[in-house]
Amino acid sequence: MPLPRQPLSLKARALGYLSQREHSRTELRRKLAPHAESAEALDALLDWLEHENWLSNARFAESVVHRRAGRYGTARLMQELKSHQLGAETLDEVKAQLQDTEAARAKALWEKRFGCPPADLAERAKQVRFMMARGFSRSVVSRIIAGSEELLDGGDESS
Repeated sequence: MPLPRQPLSLKARALGYLSQREHSRTELRRKLAPHAESAEALDALLDWLEHENWLSNARFAESVVHRRAGRYGTARLMQELKSHQLGAETLDEVKAQLQDTEAARAKALWEKRFGCPPADLAERAKQVRFMMARGFSRSVVSRIIAGSEELLDGGDESS
């Protein structure tokens, strides 16, 4: 008969979560709280994990951007990152990085999803709604769709 398993220690649980993917301090706290003996013990563990560089809000932010930037715009990603209570400095850095690449990311997503200019106003509205729901700014979405319509109309026929 196999021996019964001992429950995992708080540290073992934390390292298990962190070995699967990056977590923010807030997210890891939420996951570990039901298993902690006290809030002080949990805070001490989280402090130790940060000191030993197992837990990093900056790395977490990079991870989220890496996983989701191809599908979502700056507004949506920033909303998600703010929910994790990252520091203002980290958020500012990520926002600047995302804004620099938003047009290219939006164009790539639009081409993958739609690939051709809207045929009528209903189709245009559908494309705009899709892109806006993904968190891309109105100005970027308008430029991408307008640019695709110019290609349909014949391109560079300026006089």
